Amino acid sequence: MSDTPTPSSLTHFDALGQAHMVDVGAKPATHRVAVATGRIEMQAETLALIGSTSTKKGDVLGVARIAGIMAAKKTSDLIPLCHPLALTRVALEFELRTNESAVLCTATVETVGATGVEMEALTAVQVALLTIYDMCKAADKDMVIGGVRLLEKRGGKSGSFFAPASPFR
Repeated sequence: MSDTPTPSSLTHFDALGQAHMVDVGAKPATHRVAVATGRIEMQAETLALIGSTSTKKGDVLGVARIAGIMAAKKTSDLIPLCHPLALTRVALEFELRTNESAVLCTATVETVGATGVEMEALTAVQVALLTIYDMCKAADKDMVIGGVRLLEKRGGKSGSFFAPASPFR
């Protein structure tokens, strides 16, 4: 096994198969962007509560947005081999889909650095959706989180990635 990773190799393992943090010291700093998405499905009544912001805990989507931003900033504390990054932008958008009884969350994360922000975008989405679950679980314990995936990544040596169409978008 070579020390130089190939596109198909798992870069977080060395030649002996031991986990390690990837050395990005020699990589140039470039503008990096990642967009991730996911959804939480629920009862129609629960979605109506979120839309009215009349839950006992307050503005569900506002709190979920802040939680997602905080999670993106703390990703390296949660995922063992992620690098701590100076993020330049974290934005979360929510779409209430009444016909599907679901909330769609999309996170966009940016930095200028030597490594990408895919994990930060994915973490932001997951924690935002978990926050919605937490805030609404008194009304609906049967909510389902799913469809979490990377939609787009730009910047760096590997270039751009755009996910193929999904039924969840």
